[in-house]
Amino acid sequence: MRGPHNIWRLIRTGATFERTGAMGVALDAVEAPPRLRIAARVLGWPFRWLGYKGDPALPPVTRAITALGPAYIKFGQILSTRPDVVGTELADQLRMLQDRLPPFPTDIAARTIEAETGQPVAALFSEFSEPVAAASIAQVHRARRADNGREVAVKVLRPNIESAFRRDIDAFHFAASMIETLVPGTRRLRPRDVVAHFESVVNGELDLRLEAASASQFAENTVGDDGMDVPRPAWGMTGRRVLTCDWAEGLPMGDVAGLKAAGLDTDELGRRVLQLFLQHALRDGYFHGDMHQGNLKVAPNGNVIIYDFGIMGEIDAYTRRIYAEILMGFIRRDYDQVARVHFEAGYVPADRDRAEFARALRAVGEPIFGADASQISMANLLAYLFEVTERFGMATRTELILLQRTMVVVEGVARSLNPQINMWEVARPVVESYIRDNLGPKSLARDGLRVVQTIGRYAPLMPDAVERMLGQLLREDQDKPADPVDGRGWLVPMLAGGGIAVLAFVLGAWLS
Repeated sequence: MRGPHNIWRLIRTGATFERTGAMGVALDAVEAPPRLRIAARVLGWPFRWLGYKGDPALPPVTRAITALGPAYIKFGQILSTRPDVVGTELADQLRMLQDRLPPFPTDIAARTIEAETGQPVAALFSEFSEPVAAASIAQVHRARRADNGREVAVKVLRPNIESAFRRDIDAFHFAASMIETLVPGTRRLRPRDVVAHFESVVNGELDLRLEAASASQFAENTVGDDGMDVPRPAWGMTGRRVLTCDWAEGLPMGDVAGLKAAGLDTDELGRRVLQLFLQHALRDGYFHGDMHQGNLKVAPNGNVIIYDFGIMGEIDAYTRRIYAEILMGFIRRDYDQVARVHFEAGYVPADRDRAEFARALRAVGEPIFGADASQISMANLLAYLFEVTERFGMATRTELILLQRTMVVVEGVARSLNPQINMWEVARPVVESYIRDNLGPKSLARDGLRVVQTIGRYAPLMPDAVERMLGQLLREDQDKPADPVDGRGWLVPMLAGGGIAVLAFVLGAWLS
């Protein structure tokens, strides 16, 4: 329940960071201003004795996050991909959150598999290993199918993980409500909607049948993409708490030294990861929403292996076009275009100054161009971008939260492989290709054809609708004085609309 009892959970969060020594490390990593440091210490220090002790063998921040639970671990996974935001040392410490958390006993995993599939592990698999990876929600076992001898990965949810997430998310909802109430200026950021979005994503991740469906759809969408592989699910060995799929053999994407020792081109891998993500987001509108190093491997042939499809993102065709135009504007350094797109899409209130907004965007974009990537402080850029959104009253777009978050994560992965990568130059060919295919005359014709097809689906309903409309018009005419046009002024726009629909259909059929 989202009541005041959640204050206890939030107090213990601050207390845990104090007790483990993580508070100072975290504040230093994000270069927190003095006022925030003082507030954090004043609120956290008196309650430090209430904090969780955690594992003393772990570094402070990792120790605090793992002690607090799975929702906090998810946030730590995101930070682990951003050494440019939290620093290289802290990012390296947090990387263990991706797949090296303490596992739960194998016999519990075996009982879960039997409960979900109705068969014992020995009947399904001729070999079944101890856990080879463990993350915030589940752990993975390497196995060999008894029926065909193929190697597979068996993912099993942690015991009681659902209740643990509910507890944390409940506290997050309470905190978001308190923030909106006490600091009204934060309402434009829609913290409650952001938490609700996070909750929906996590709920989807807790049903492994949905993950299997996502893996299947993603594999179909990307079947023709060069340089990548997707493990496919084994439906007969999958349930709500168990997922079995092809084993992905390769080097972890996070082992940069190992990739170089194997003779793989890490610069090319960084470029490919970024371009694959943009391809899936723009072309398909369906993308992997958790592309950190723990969910990426590199096959012996150099292909990028993408797995773990618990979090997927989906964006509609209109939003994809807006996103592509904004990216293209930044790539071309055309800040007037970027501003125009923001205003036309309604992302910025119409009463704000567009020219001033364009200048603010220039201050965000220009430091990136012509500068060595290692000299760019992404933390400072993000801080300034936050100031821009506040100054111009931009509300948080909840439908873009996962897209924006994943873009940040993917850029972090690419930079870990090549610290000098220029994301704008790498993104350019993908964005240009999308714009060429989706913003030209043929695209407009295809849109017109889809409109006609949509109208065609409702054609059986149109006679009744027209009859009702005509009856309404005639009744209105009977209640009015005589009209020179005899109440039939509606015929002109109706005929004109029909003519436009037919023209769109013919043009679309000709160009498609």
